Amino acid sequence: MFGIGMPELLIILVIILIIFGAGKLPEIGKGLGKGIKNFKGSLSEEETEAASKKQIEEKESNNSQ
Repeated sequence: MFGIGMPELLIILVIILIIFGAGKLPEIGKGLGKGIKNFKGSLSEEETEAASKKQIEEKESNNSQ
């Protein structure tokens, strides 16, 4: 995972804990989770739109033949 092992990950987490404090970590995690969920939702939404456009184009091309 990008050359980051367990010791490096623990050091990063300790630094984040020192900077933001224990009280802010749940809020940061919640916000990050919502952001990822919205991002995944928008990607799947675009995929379904692209698939439906492709189906419409295929129907139109079949009808014109």
